Amino acid sequence: MIRALAFLISAPLLAQPTPDFSAVERSAREELTRLNVPGASIAIVRGGQVIFNEGFGAASVDTGEPVRPEMLFRLGSTTKMLTATALVGLALEGKLDLNAPIGKYITGLPPKLSQVTANQLLSHTAGIRDEAPMYGSHDDAALGNGIHSWTDGWLFTAPGTIFSYSNPGYWMAGYLVETLSGKPYADAMEERVFRPCSMTRTTLRPTTAMTWPLAQGHQEAGGKCTVARPAADNAASWPAGSVFSSTGDLARFVMAFLSDGKIDGTRVLDPKVFAILSSPHARYPDSPDTYGYGLTIRDLRGVHIVEHGGARVGYGSHIRMAPDQRIGIIVLTNRTGADLPATMEKTSALLLPLQLVVRPGSTLAASAEDIRRDAGVYQNGDQRYRRQ
Repeated sequence: MIRALAFLISAPLLAQPTPDFSAVERSAREELTRLNVPGASIAIVRGGQVIFNEGFGAASVDTGEPVRPEMLFRLGSTTKMLTATALVGLALEGKLDLNAPIGKYITGLPPKLSQVTANQLLSHTAGIRDEAPMYGSHDDAALGNGIHSWTDGWLFTAPGTIFSYSNPGYWMAGYLVETLSGKPYADAMEERVFRPCSMTRTTLRPTTAMTWPLAQGHQEAGGKCTVARPAADNAASWPAGSVFSSTGDLARFVMAFLSDGKIDGTRVLDPKVFAILSSPHARYPDSPDTYGYGLTIRDLRGVHIVEHGGARVGYGSHIRMAPDQRIGIIVLTNRTGADLPATMEKTSALLLPLQLVVRPGSTLAASAEDIRRDAGVYQNGDQRYRRQ
């Protein structure tokens, strides 16, 4: 009996039909046109499988080459969940106390900055001001050189006081990864995140990314999209938003996230990392939403969601995950800050048990079967209704 029950529980998971994605495809094409975005790549993960991975539109307006799902895009701030993965992994190995002052690990910091903790950096509660310079040095040394030029003036308030989104806070988190690993940040990320997940074409180095199929970044001006030249790059800010990746590679990270650190049945990362990333560490002001490490945590019409968006010159991205349903949706675009919100919502509605939203004055269509099933007498205060 126990075996039979186990089979009944697991069989629906194994036998889930592939959804009809035609509405998602139509939405993506329409939204690219409406929002003036040259191209996009979209992947969907269910459990341990990629059930959709398609390119849409053009990889370059100059050539008209179509987007293919293996093409690389630059992520923007969805990089933060990857940086957090590496740093939390180091903490779980005993190389870092997330609640200890970072001055314990990085020498030469000014007094107040040295008291900030990794927890505060990753949760945007360190009180560090925000900026996002897109152009700068391409040298690995730029990250450390930039950090060691900071003064206590980078703090605008006492650490731990408020939630305030800070890209530089993640630069510091990335420099912690570099310092504790004894390797340049880009190499440490390759070793600790990309290689374990077999993200074979994910990199932080532009000169590596350009050797693989690459969707060109675009900017919009006067209603016209052009290739962004020169391409933005600043090695001093890589940890906050500069990973190059494809939907296929990111799907592997999402699979590990949704499957207790496993890909194809093999554990590639410690599942405790993902539990820590997706736990609330700070609260958004005047909002029920919370922030983990590199992830916003919220309720989407009754479904628990962890997600993050990203934007940088030439590109936009959005990764949404529903851990309870083991669903992940990845959207990458090749225009500055572009997202495909309608397509993301349509995909979410297709795959997740979202609560129905009924606005005042709206009506819902009812089939004959609905009416038959709901026939009966209903009472609202002193009023009684019969449905038959």
